[in-house]
Amino acid sequence: MSKDRNPRRVADNEARAKLRMLRTSPQKLNLVAALIRGKKVEKALTDLTFSKKRIAQDVKKCLQSAIANAENNHNLDVDELIVAEAYVGKNLVMKRGRPRARGRFGKIMKPFSEVTIVVRQVEEQA
Repeated sequence: MSKDRNPRRVADNEARAKLRMLRTSPQKLNLVAALIRGKKVEKALTDLTFSKKRIAQDVKKCLQSAIANAENNHNLDVDELIVAEAYVGKNLVMKRGRPRARGRFGKIMKPFSEVTIVVRQVEEQA
């Protein structure tokens, strides 16, 4: 008597990957996520490779993971994948501080964020 298998959280023609605890603010990470939304995965990988943003390499790693999940776990064709969704969420915030003048204390917030990438297989239009 084993438990039933968990139902899939995405459709049959989709795969996803999630990267957590990225040491950047969600606002900065969303700029990079917006760069790849709706693009074919080849073009998205190229854009992330040549982006000047520091966090782009971590997003590229997450996209490569989503592509590998699509290929190995869900038997999808890599050449027909597009980035269907790329969304960003907040994670914890490390609170640090610095002594300031007249006995005050300056807050320094160090935010973390997470990114989720969903790739979808679409049929080529001929």
